Amino acid sequence: MKDFAITILDLLKQPGVEYGDVRVVHIVEENIVVKNGKIEDIRREENLGFGIRVMINGAWGFASSSNLTIVSADKAIKNAVGAAKAASLTGIKTEFHKEEAYIERYVVPFEKDPFSISIEEKIKLLLTLDELLKDKHVINRYSHLNFKRLHQVFASTEGSVIEQEFIDSGGGISVITMKNGEIQTRSFSNYGRRGFEFIEELDLVQKAQQIKEQGIQLLNAPLCPEGIMDVIIDTDQMALQIHESIGHALELDRVLGYEASYAGTSFATLDKLNSFQYGSEILNVYQDATYPGGLGTFGFDDEGVRAKKEVLIQEGILRGYLSSRDTAPRIGRKSSGAARAQDWSRIPIVRMTNINLEPGESSLEEMIQETKEGIFLQTNKSWSIDDKRLNFQFGTEIGWLIKNGKIKSLCKNPVYTGITPQFWRSLVKIGNRDEFKMWGILNCGKGEPGQIMRVGHGSPPCKFKNIKVFPGK
Repeated sequence: MKDFAITILDLLKQPGVEYGDVRVVHIVEENIVVKNGKIEDIRREENLGFGIRVMINGAWGFASSSNLTIVSADKAIKNAVGAAKAASLTGIKTEFHKEEAYIERYVVPFEKDPFSISIEEKIKLLLTLDELLKDKHVINRYSHLNFKRLHQVFASTEGSVIEQEFIDSGGGISVITMKNGEIQTRSFSNYGRRGFEFIEELDLVQKAQQIKEQGIQLLNAPLCPEGIMDVIIDTDQMALQIHESIGHALELDRVLGYEASYAGTSFATLDKLNSFQYGSEILNVYQDATYPGGLGTFGFDDEGVRAKKEVLIQEGILRGYLSSRDTAPRIGRKSSGAARAQDWSRIPIVRMTNINLEPGESSLEEMIQETKEGIFLQTNKSWSIDDKRLNFQFGTEIGWLIKNGKIKSLCKNPVYTGITPQFWRSLVKIGNRDEFKMWGILNCGKGEPGQIMRVGHGSPPCKFKNIKVFPGK
């Protein structure tokens, strides 16, 4: 792969090409699903190809191929050059900052290669989980495992030759329960950029019993009450809250309007940078592609920018955006290292890495004890947010009502709603470092043509004051 990338690089050095890069990408992904005691899906897919990007007269051209031959490379370069020349006719020139050249190899560490473990052993684990999920009130039960290996070589006309290797592992369980026409869902899943040891640490066997019991309990639980109350959100739901109302809102291409026709825009416009009160003064959020084990962890992004940790929100004030080498100059900065592509067939665009909320000094126990009347929410069930990332409504699988500092009872179908900056300004407590947890999201969609990206989010549990809560259907 590296030799092929270097060969393409030599072909890119031709008159008129101001900049060029190539990514050669090899992906192997394995997915196993067991439903109600039977194997529903067992798949291992392999994907190999290269993508070429060139800039001519300040305009981009891109082409790709799954055929790793010199003939295909030469054809792809001609197509990319032709596309760039056509795009340059608009007269709009893209500013693209220079980057240091790197000759490096980056490998995400892992202890157990999941691809060296037999399919039979993985299926045995899933069938064990399936058995534990059985109950007369459980009408559907699922267990699944997912593994991905990525090997990539990036080379640019600036002199970079960067090789990277990742392994992702994850899985989960879920049940659908029913009684007298009432249906409830309870689930657990997580994913990380680690080996099979990550699956072992999830302790899905122990989780299965808990998930089943809670799914059954929800059938007899009262509906979530309606009102304005304190809300404590657990780490798994915080991951989605961060993803939808901070991560997407701070993608600079969205802010600049480049994603308006598909993914939407953002309320966090450029005039708000360094002045806008995004949240309360205890809110600190970073993009951090260096955080161990996150699905947004890497050594270099897909433009050859070294992974970094950069502030997005500091003491509640908007301080930065996720950016690429051709969007960051619009705010007078260098790329935050957030240009990523789904695979070799897609051009890099601004994507989330690991978007993490910094821990505070409280604890979940203290938050509950200090709550006179409120609700503790866990695990996303449904979500809706407008195309400016401003007005949102999230439903969770389960809630616990809090009265006078104690958990009073379980409740079902809780929904909370808010307006992004008002919601984050109501943040009053953040859990400590011991309660910080990373969560992986496999299916973040964006771009035209569409790209699915894996991203990570870390957070402790958090408490918010005076949030509107009501029962969903």
